[in-house]
Amino acid sequence: MMRRKDREVRDNEEILGILYRCDTVRIAMLGEKYPYIVPVSFGMEVMNDKVIIYFHCAQQGLKVNLLKKNPNVYVEGDIFIKVEKTGHGITARYESIIGFGKCYFVSDEDEIAHGLKLMTEHYGYFDYPLDRCAGVHHLLIGKILLEEITGKRNLPGTMTPADKAAQNLN
Repeated sequence: MMRRKDREVRDNEEILGILYRCDTVRIAMLGEKYPYIVPVSFGMEVMNDKVIIYFHCAQQGLKVNLLKKNPNVYVEGDIFIKVEKTGHGITARYESIIGFGKCYFVSDEDEIAHGLKLMTEHYGYFDYPLDRCAGVHHLLIGKILLEEITGKRNLPGTMTPADKAAQNLN
């Protein structure tokens, strides 16, 4: 439950816009002793009103081992804008998303190519020919099916009730 309802983003298109503008997302998973979180490059799409995030990684490692044991994940993405003064101190201006769902590893060659295409498009490398990428055979492609996603923002120019009250006192 979000404490600051005044910062909640409710419109699904706006939430997707925030996610699309993120450079990196962080995937949190259940570790052996502690939670484990890693930043990843990603691509995304929406199918049947569900957000799907693709990412790439090495074929082995702690992340892969943990996700194969338990596919439940949290995904976080954010866009930091700046810190600025307010009527009661300072605040961070940002946009962010948090979602949760399940992660699977893709084995179908067409879906691998599709996931890589979405990733390259996300970073502005449209239609990069995969046959020219020697490392593609050493990658593992993860696919996260988000069950829920929420957004939050505190943009420049927005004032909280405390800001407005402080302004009225001056």
